[in-house]
Order: sequence, then structure tokens, then C-alpha cells
Amino acid sequence: MGLEIAGVIVEMGDEAKAKSSFKIGDKVCALLGGGGYAEYVAVKYDMLMPVPKNCSMVEAAAIPEAFATAYLNLFIEGGIKEGNTLLMHAGASGLASVIIPMAKAFGVRVITSVLNDEVEKSIAHLKADVVINMAREKTADVLKRELEAGYGVDVAIDCLGGEYMGECLPYLTHGARWIMIAALAGTKTEIDLKNIYVRNVRIIGSTLRSRAPEVKAQILASLVRDVFPKIEEGKVKPTIYKTLPITQAEEAHAILQRGENVGKVVLTVK
Repeated sequence: MGLEIAGVIVEMGDEAKAKSSFKIGDKVCALLGGGGYAEYVAVKYDMLMPVPKNCSMVEAAAIPEAFATAYLNLFIEGGIKEGNTLLMHAGASGLASVIIPMAKAFGVRVITSVLNDEVEKSIAHLKADVVINMAREKTADVLKRELEAGYGVDVAIDCLGGEYMGECLPYLTHGARWIMIAALAGTKTEIDLKNIYVRNVRIIGSTLRSRAPEVKAQILASLVRDVFPKIEEGKVKPTIYKTLPITQAEEAHAILQRGENVGKVVLTVK
């Protein structure tokens, strides 16, 4: 277990010394294929990123997987641009806590959805432009209203799926991209196919984990180039819900399973 870590380089192989600018003693964060629940990890040099200025090691540990996934789906798959409107479902999730401020930092208007009043209050700091409270209104109704007001969705990042997806697809802009990254609300939906081709809507399936290592390396390099300056300016930062010692990993998992966290739960190793 463990896909993202932060730490200090204690040893380097010959290839890493020759091909990277890192050196022993550098503080880094890294994307892993697994195995981050450990005191030491072996990481290929191109999976490393420097810890951004003004970031703690706890914050840095919450960056690699979540920020790389956000960058992949916003900019590479979504092709999002300043002035566009983004729909990001599950506003209290760890990924949404990154995607919403990242999109805002690049001049994107953000719509998100939450389950109830309590969750809506808990994500106020993310400053989404529109928060859909699913206890009070249907997502599709809000999207219809937004489209009629000139704020149709250009890019959607959907971790819910289920019936919500099919209901929402008619209310996108022409040429919109609907990116499926999970299906927490169900794997089946009903789609009006005519709406898809008339509006030139693209439905895209996307996961970071399935990408080839060289593609992941390119994503991380782009992330450092394009987004790390925003992190260092304080415009984007991971939301940390709780920090626990690795000896309490089961409690950390339970927090996620109960769905009580807003943002990331980080394990520390001493």
C-alpha cells in the first residue's frame, strides 16, 4: 500500500546521479506503484519531484498522486482553459480538494456537488463558484440552469457515474469533455446518443495508474513546471484532514471508509 510519499534522499544509483539533478539530502516527494507504507522506498529518479517551497513534508506527501491525477484530467485529457467551466463531482473528496483550487488558480469557473449541508460547509474554503447540494436539488437541474445562463460545463471530472451521468450529459457545452475516473454511484447509466453527436461531446475514460512509466514521468515534469509555481505562491495546496502515525494505519483507513474526511489523511513514519 501507499502510492505517494515525501522524504529525504539517502542513497542514489549511478543512473540517477547521471540523469537527474537530485542529490543526497534533497527533500523530495514521489509517485509510487505501491509500497509507500515504509521507512524506506526505492524510486526511479523520474518519479521524484522537489518539495515545493512553503510546503511541509506532510503536505508534500499529499501531492504526487492527487496532483498528478488532477493535472492529467484537467489539462491533458480535459484541455481546460481559462474562462471554461468545470464540473467536479464529490467536492469533499481528496481529489476534489486538489482539483477545485487548481482549476481556480488557472481562471476556471468550478461547479461541484456534495451530499448535504454539513459537507457543503466543510468545503467552503475551496471556493467553488457553485456548490450543488444533492440533498436539496438534482445535479441535472442545476446544470440546465447554468447552461441557460451561459455557463455550460466544458469539462466534467466524474468519479460517481451511475444515473447522474446520463442525466447530466444533455447540459454540456458543444465539444465538452466528460472524463470518467471512477463509478462510485454505479457502473451503468442511460445516455441519449443523439445528444452526444449533436453536441460533439467526448466521453473519456481515464486513470493515472494504468499509464506507462514514461508517461507518468512526463506528467510529473509538467506538474512541476506548470503547477508548482502556483503551490509556492499559495494559490494551490493540498487539504490535510488528519495526520496519524503509520502505526495507526487501520484508523486512517477507517476514516476514509466512513467518508468523514475532507481532503487527505497522511501517515507519518518515525
